[in-house]
Amino acid sequence: MQRSIDILLTALVSLAIVLPGCEVGPNYSRPKVEQPTEFKSQPATLPAAPISAEWWRLYHDAELDQLIATANESNQTLRQAIARVDQARALSHVAASYLLPTVTADPSFNRTRYSANRANTITGGVVGKAAVINDWQVPFDLSYEIDVWGRLRRSVESSNAQANASEDDLGVVRLTVATDVATYYYTVRALDAQEQILQQTVTAYADQVRLVSVQLKNGLVSPIDLDQAQAQLEATRSQLRDVQRARADEEHALAIMCGRPAPSFSVSADPLLEAAPPVAPVGLPAQLLTRRPDVAESEQNLVSYNAQVGVAVAEFYPTITLNGSAGFESVSFEHILDWQSKIASIGPSISAPIFEGGRLKYNLAAVKAQYEQAVAAYLNQVLIAYGDVEDALTDLHALTDEVVRMRAAVAASQDYLKIAQVQYKQGLVTYLIVIDAERTLLANQLTLSQNINQEMAASIHLIKALGGGWAADTPR
Repeated sequence: MQRSIDILLTALVSLAIVLPGCEVGPNYSRPKVEQPTEFKSQPATLPAAPISAEWWRLYHDAELDQLIATANESNQTLRQAIARVDQARALSHVAASYLLPTVTADPSFNRTRYSANRANTITGGVVGKAAVINDWQVPFDLSYEIDVWGRLRRSVESSNAQANASEDDLGVVRLTVATDVATYYYTVRALDAQEQILQQTVTAYADQVRLVSVQLKNGLVSPIDLDQAQAQLEATRSQLRDVQRARADEEHALAIMCGRPAPSFSVSADPLLEAAPPVAPVGLPAQLLTRRPDVAESEQNLVSYNAQVGVAVAEFYPTITLNGSAGFESVSFEHILDWQSKIASIGPSISAPIFEGGRLKYNLAAVKAQYEQAVAAYLNQVLIAYGDVEDALTDLHALTDEVVRMRAAVAASQDYLKIAQVQYKQGLVTYLIVIDAERTLLANQLTLSQNINQEMAASIHLIKALGGGWAADTPR
């Protein structure tokens, strides 16, 4: 009998060692993705150098560097993403723990008093004497599922992929936070430029109102000229106030991104006048599959669902579990650890599904459908990535051209105003011409400031679309 038990145990141990190489279900392979040879908005024949992880240093702005460093340390959305990574990693370790045996200790003490009038099992009469029996037990129970079909290993594979996806999601959040900080920052600086332009214009218009007032007193102009000058001054003051309000709102949003209370947060005024965005290495469309964290996250979700298909397939096969117990039992505590008090048992079990009412079949169908959804989501994310880069390149090229043209327009507007002022003083044109020239100059100056900001934003958007220095092969 003992020999039979030994043979059975040896067979089970051999099974546990040999069969783990078997895993049912499909092995993961990346879905085929159409990969254009180049971006049509910026043809490239050679792969570009990778973007630095600290891509914002391309802008050579110390204050921007400090703001992003503050956001990386204090942004609350980023902290949530970091905590999700910690949670996912912990859950992956939980899943891996099921590959190992479970050992529990269950010490107990039981004191039983038997009746004196109980039946004697030998003679059939009454025993006639009460009995008290102490029973001390210190057992150690073992349970181990032999992962013959790879159900547990597929679960670990799925859990690890989810943990990787959470890290990729952290990359998405980091990139979003940094690009949002940069966008808000340059918007604040653009509004500083607009405020400076409007302040200078208000000062000029106020001087003009005083000059026209003097001319009116001397009978050199009509009251309508003063009304026009006054109206233009007040309208410009209203524009100035609106820009100041917008600037405050942008600063408040930037404070939230940096994890700071808005009342105690401020950014010093620094007009964005002559800034030009850096040149970002674009590279080839195929590189987006490894350079964008959202694409990598989508693929890791796909890996997880693929492994879940294997788990669902394994449910059709028998589950082999090895159960065992060993320990000590004694009627007295002082002898509980004696060698003669040892106890042991082992009992392997096999559980095979016979009738489940179609549950396993439909569960597998549901998991496969979930996998197909993940495939479509992954392919769509790749298409979004291509579109993002094309949009950013188109916007950046167009806005760069607009900035050049608006600079020329501002220069022409300045000449127009000078000529209009000279001709007005000479009585060759009406005051309406001067007002038109002033409005044209102001409008072009404000448009130029807005275009410069949009050009910077397009540059930041391009870096975000390219993955912003993140890479799928970054050590996890």
